[in-house]
Amino acid sequence: MRRNSRKSNTVLLALSGLALAASLSTQAQVKIGVITSATGPTAFVGIPQKNTTALLPAKIGDLTVEYLSYDDASDSTQSVQLTKKLLSEFSIDAMIGPSGSPNAMGVLQFIAEAKTPMLAPVGTGAVVLPMDDQKRWAFKTHPNDDVISDGLIAAMTKRGVRTVGFIGYNDPYGEVWYKTFAPMAEKAGLKIVANERYSRQDTSVTGQVLKLIAANPDAVLVAGVAAGAALPHSQLVDAGYKGTIYHTHGSATGAFIQIGGRKVEGAMVVGPLLLVIDEIPDSVPTKKVALDYLTRYEKQFGARPPIFGAGVWDAGMLLQHAIPAAAKKGKPGTPEFRAALRDALEATHDLVTAQGVVNMTPKDHSGYDQRGRVLMVVKNGRFTLVRD
Repeated sequence: MRRNSRKSNTVLLALSGLALAASLSTQAQVKIGVITSATGPTAFVGIPQKNTTALLPAKIGDLTVEYLSYDDASDSTQSVQLTKKLLSEFSIDAMIGPSGSPNAMGVLQFIAEAKTPMLAPVGTGAVVLPMDDQKRWAFKTHPNDDVISDGLIAAMTKRGVRTVGFIGYNDPYGEVWYKTFAPMAEKAGLKIVANERYSRQDTSVTGQVLKLIAANPDAVLVAGVAAGAALPHSQLVDAGYKGTIYHTHGSATGAFIQIGGRKVEGAMVVGPLLLVIDEIPDSVPTKKVALDYLTRYEKQFGARPPIFGAGVWDAGMLLQHAIPAAAKKGKPGTPEFRAALRDALEATHDLVTAQGVVNMTPKDHSGYDQRGRVLMVVKNGRFTLVRD
């Protein structure tokens, strides 16, 4: 009897050990690094992104998820330092961030060397285009510029625009925007008659505005972000420009209207439907997802988020889609898991997100289509849907 009892205990201990191992396996932790610019000049972007991180799921499938969140203070150097820390000290499985376009460009090399996926909630398409060995580890969680540019050109041609003046940031956001917009505009029969740049730190663009007005374009396109996009618009109005002023999705924020005031009335903006969600028909596929995000954010933080937060929300949706697939090929914390996660992100197909429907390809690591894009006009101090 004692031998049988001893044998039974051994069997029970073995079974208990297997159960514990299985339990630990199902609770294996995925580590996601998050870098946002919650302070500094880019805080208007980073704060809603940091806030949105708090809404991301703590469990995906059978795996728990830990978000390691840091503030780079809008400093590209700190973005690099924090990226290295997350990669070397925490062996993260993926990273969300950084907030700014220059910051994201600065960490590409280190992400690629570590072979760790980065989901960048930034405006510039340069973070994923043109595709190369470094950028194959990066994914952009806002629509690419060609999606927005197509909407702007359609709005311009419908309104009889034939000549366009361009003014944009003298950094990757403005440069990539011009390189995207100019050939598309010319193909549509629009002529670019002026091409100007300004710095994010500038407080005046008088010289650029005078050159734009001298070129006498039917319309002007501003490629800036939030309050920074209000500067050239306001000074064009002050200088007496009477044409329509169009804006990229970087201007689709309350800060743009708050800083621009009455001077930005009539601004035409192509951007995500989140800003005019109450005017969007229920039949639009992205409305339900966008409304879910807006409702959750408002409940927790007391206000609806700027569009910048949507890039982090959509990053979370992409990870929810990709992590279960990656877990079939490797364990979190291993190179096999990170490689499988990259492959699963690239294989994303027909994923409905807050900003559009995403279909990734090896050459397109943004993948958004036109279904989350709308034309808006600033009217009576708010964005209003234009029903073209």
